[in-house]
Amino acid sequence: MKCPFCSHPESKVIDSRLSGEGDIIRRRRECEICQKRFTTYERVEEMLPMVVKKDGRREPFDRLKIISGLKKACEKRPVSVETLEKLVNDVEKSLQEKGEKEILANQIGEMIMEALHAVDPVAYVRFASVYRSFKDINEFMEELKGILKGK
Repeated sequence: MKCPFCSHPESKVIDSRLSGEGDIIRRRRECEICQKRFTTYERVEEMLPMVVKKDGRREPFDRLKIISGLKKACEKRPVSVETLEKLVNDVEKSLQEKGEKEILANQIGEMIMEALHAVDPVAYVRFASVYRSFKDINEFMEELKGILKGK
């Protein structure tokens, strides 16, 4: 594993631990040259479907892209990164269980919005406003009315 500080290609593992769910291994490493320590995470590479975008392009499923969007939606909200990670893990698990080779981007977006709505309604509205690209304030207000009725 390449050291993030000095780029030396060799490091030694000091400690290894399983995550809470046992699907990720956390490794604490030390560079053999600069002796600085860093953490890596190891997970099984799962076969996830290709994502079919609105314009027909296909690209690999990218959990980091989803987490980035969720972090923006949850900015200054009481939502932990662990909660967002679990949300994305649940979406990934659901996609794997479906066993499909391709999935429409809007299906993934809907899964994320449904899960986010249960976590934080304000973050949900933020995510939905970007994801759904409301054409005008009336569409946005209709979405808000639907949320308020659910309270």
